[in-house]
Amino acid sequence: MSRIQLALDVDDLDTAIDFYSTLFGTGPAKRKPGYANFAIENPPLKLVLLENRGSGGRLNHLGVEVETSEQVHAEIARLSGAGLFTEEQRAATCCFATQDKVWVTGPDTERWEVYTVLADTEHFGTDVQAACCGTGAEAAGSCCGSDAKAGAPCC
Repeated sequence: MSRIQLALDVDDLDTAIDFYSTLFGTGPAKRKPGYANFAIENPPLKLVLLENRGSGGRLNHLGVEVETSEQVHAEIARLSGAGLFTEEQRAATCCFATQDKVWVTGPDTERWEVYTVLADTEHFGTDVQAACCGTGAEAAGSCCGSDAKAGAPCC
């Protein structure tokens, strides 16, 4: 099953978890320091909450979670063939998981990822800022938003 991913920056993770647990009638599937995700069945949604004080209520990035690496690779071929610039990441550790993914940027600089989870991990990721958003000026306006902070989680 594929599902849309919505990643949000939140000011207070506990408050956001309480709200979204009530809204969707289910608790988080994964919770780590500064991070939670919900695997919602109806509607099919992967909701990711990233604690980023001072940036709450902002869209972090969007995505489509797919079941296999083959589906990710098919999307790389399709999107590249359509002339979109793609950033491919294989076995990248991000958001407490090892993932295969591809990133594309929409017409208004919104970041989209198509990804599959290969395995869960116990750490967020070693170079998340660079892997997801680039660094310095490159990060501003991409998936971390215009107020990107060095080291702030963005995926």
